Amino acid sequence: MQTFGNCDKKNISRILIVEDHPVFSSGLKELINNEPDLEVCGESPDVYSAWEKVMDLKPDMVIVDIILKGPSGIELIRDINKRFKAMPVLVLSMHDESLYAERALSAGARGYIMKQEASESIVQAVRMVLAGEIYASKKLTHSILNSFVRQSAHPDESIKKLTNRELEVLSALAEGLNTKQIARKLNLSMKTIGTYRERIKEKLGLKNASELIRYAVKMFERTK
Repeated sequence: MQTFGNCDKKNISRILIVEDHPVFSSGLKELINNEPDLEVCGESPDVYSAWEKVMDLKPDMVIVDIILKGPSGIELIRDINKRFKAMPVLVLSMHDESLYAERALSAGARGYIMKQEASESIVQAVRMVLAGEIYASKKLTHSILNSFVRQSAHPDESIKKLTNRELEVLSALAEGLNTKQIARKLNLSMKTIGTYRERIKEKLGLKNASELIRYAVKMFERTK
């Protein structure tokens, strides 16, 4: 395993956590630090500060959430993969893997784990990714294999037209958030969110706001 930073402790893998929920980040840090050969060397709540710490700390691995205030975690994954190809990234997200995992892995992530299973599987996932393997749940592996067999019959093929940010907005709409709440959640202006909503409707062939909300709810219910 390649080590990027200087560390006084030998044989310790240093991990950067990119997560904007302090309570969850604290629990994740405790889980990792309880392992004798793993150590959290830094924490960041957003992509901008995370990139600074990547450059400064040169961690052995980065754990990143996808939905963050400001730029998406997928943008950070792309940047890390472009600049530090040997620095593995594990995605830890509350959002269903059937919607985001393919995008994350395509961006360069080495694994995808949902927060609901984090306490049971995070250490295993971390060790697999550090060892150069890909971590994916049985459900995700099955989904990826099926996509090769039944790609043309995929009922949600239109969702691939959306950008990562548009998908985030659609997910927020499915949660029942209004434009103002989504703007606050993603740290964007209401005007920008309105623009995203219009683009989503256009790409998906939806006529109005009611159709957009129904589509969002139906789409994310299908992944549960």
